[in-house]
Amino acid sequence: MTQTFQNTAVLVTGGASGIGRAIALAFAAAGAKTVVADQNAEGAAETVSQIEASGGQGISVVVDITDANAIADLVKTAAHAFGRLDVAVNNAGVLGTPAPLHDTDNAMFDQVLSVNLRGLFLCMKYEIHQMLKQGGGSIVNVASLAGLVGFSGFAPYAASKHAVLGLTKTAALEYAKSNIRVNAVCPSIIETPMTAASHIPPQLVEKYLNAHPMRRAGRPEEVASAVLWLASDGASFVNGTALTVDGGAFAQ
Repeated sequence: MTQTFQNTAVLVTGGASGIGRAIALAFAAAGAKTVVADQNAEGAAETVSQIEASGGQGISVVVDITDANAIADLVKTAAHAFGRLDVAVNNAGVLGTPAPLHDTDNAMFDQVLSVNLRGLFLCMKYEIHQMLKQGGGSIVNVASLAGLVGFSGFAPYAASKHAVLGLTKTAALEYAKSNIRVNAVCPSIIETPMTAASHIPPQLVEKYLNAHPMRRAGRPEEVASAVLWLASDGASFVNGTALTVDGGAFAQ
């Protein structure tokens, strides 16, 4: 089923590349007015250029999602630009450097939790403020298969993504009567610049891919399709779920 988001205002964090860019482009192609937020100014602007080249409408905003004031301003900018905020996709995140837990750098742990958890919390907080004022909305958090199972070598990342699902489910309960749905997607290994730059040993990548029943990495567009469905009216009775996009890995 084709999802339509005509006259819908959408905010995507981490929209400069990879999954975030695919999500922003998919919403724009479906008619949404899209705010692309990222710390990477050049990448965010390129995503908007691609949106405009396809006849869509979008703006880019440079933001540090660990800064509460910056996030408050981001949501205000999105709502001012397009009149409201119908959908928010909290995708920005970092993977961290692989290491067994006992060798994990303390500062790296703090950075991963600051971006993946505190940053997402701040985004949700101010997005929900806006959605309460306007009478509803839909939030989709990009978690990970590592939010449902362990992820050997990436303890901070797995911890942060488990926590993201806790925030997702709690917010879904708290705001269900306010016409705000909150869901998450849980991708496994996806072909993105972040994955390519993660310094995961090739043998470990091969191990994880071989564990996929479909024996391949996912594509960003496949995650975007799931996000659009969760945000759409077609998922109007779906709330608090964690939808796996993992080639069947979690089914094992």
